[in-house]
Amino acid sequence: MNNHRLLTGLLAATLLSGGVRAAGQSERVMTIEDLFEAAETGSAQLRPLFTAEEEARREISVAKSGRLPDISASLSLSYIGDGFITKRDFTDYQKAPIPHFGNGLSVSLTQPLYTGGAVTNAIDMAGLKSTVARYATELQRDNIRFSLAGFYLDIYKYSNLRSVVENNIGQARKVLDEMKARYEQGVALQNDITRYELLLSNLELQLVKISNTLDILNRNLVVTAGLPDETVVVPDTTILARALPANGESWWQSEAVENAPSLRLARCGVDISRKAESLVRSERLPKIGIQAAWTIDGPILVEVPPINRNLSYWYVGVGVSYNISSLYKSNRSLAKSRVATLHAIEQLDAAGENVSLAVRADHVRYLEAYEELKTRIKGVELAERNYHTTATRYSADMALITDMLDAANSKLDAEQQLVNARINIIYYYYKLLFTSGKI
Repeated sequence: MNNHRLLTGLLAATLLSGGVRAAGQSERVMTIEDLFEAAETGSAQLRPLFTAEEEARREISVAKSGRLPDISASLSLSYIGDGFITKRDFTDYQKAPIPHFGNGLSVSLTQPLYTGGAVTNAIDMAGLKSTVARYATELQRDNIRFSLAGFYLDIYKYSNLRSVVENNIGQARKVLDEMKARYEQGVALQNDITRYELLLSNLELQLVKISNTLDILNRNLVVTAGLPDETVVVPDTTILARALPANGESWWQSEAVENAPSLRLARCGVDISRKAESLVRSERLPKIGIQAAWTIDGPILVEVPPINRNLSYWYVGVGVSYNISSLYKSNRSLAKSRVATLHAIEQLDAAGENVSLAVRADHVRYLEAYEELKTRIKGVELAERNYHTTATRYSADMALITDMLDAANSKLDAEQQLVNARINIIYYYYKLLFTSGKI
């Protein structure tokens, strides 16, 4: 009895403290899709990826600047000391006066015409990296959405479990009142009352644990979705009534091949490796560009004596450069790039295999969840029938307290399993959406 009073007091204190916290909180009925939309703008885990996408897009502009001309200008002012002249054997020294003020100004322009594909491949590489950044965001978005769906369905499950336990607590109290009345009439034992009080205490403790679990799940959900801290998410009760598609495994497999972010990332990895090969090959090709320049220098030092005047000249032409050493230096880099491409292809094959296996397993579990639901519905019907029959027999002194306890526990277990079975159907549907990249 003392234990019963202690647990009852703890339950009351817990529920009371929950009521105080709820005063500063606001309940909000939300669907899973509402959570997905909220996370799109509020999730702290997505913001760095959005920034990475923007950085990758800017990298494309940087790569495109390789097509623009290179323009340079230089200005120099200098003091030139006097020179001297000698014979080749350094005899007959003579001082050679030179104008001391020197100046120089030059402007040059180089417009690439052909770079062996280096600029084009660099732009393509930047574009591929931008695509990778986008797919990485999609992958993280899918992970967040699946986590939100898990938290959401767990809240739904534990909310239903709380209702089941509360109903069983109400029934247990009615049976306990009946036992106490029978005890006063001398047709029931005190031991029977004690054992049922223990059952009631366990149910009340289970209710406390469920409430704490709901509090933890709601906190995880709110933080992950980026909702205000005081929000209490209430699941939409119509979710179990939704008609879910019954597509076959082949449909899910084809959708996964097309949309799974992990496969998209792996394909981009192959494309990047091949583009890296092209960049290495471009090193073996000549570079051609238009060159133009204008220069003015003074004094003119190539004459003896120097001429204290400015010399200006300009030119326009075509420049061709070729790195001969690339013929023997790039072989190793090219071999490495080919191995990297092979590695990327193997990673794509492995990722495709993993996704295919995951879709297969999730689809099997999805169909299995429907079969489990049928079994659990039948199990609840049988458990309720057994409980009412046992309760009637116990009232007629035809059953023992142990039979009553077993019937109550069986009924509670059956009802909890039915709740889990209903939620499992929704869970494995969203698991299929997650695996196939359609969540």
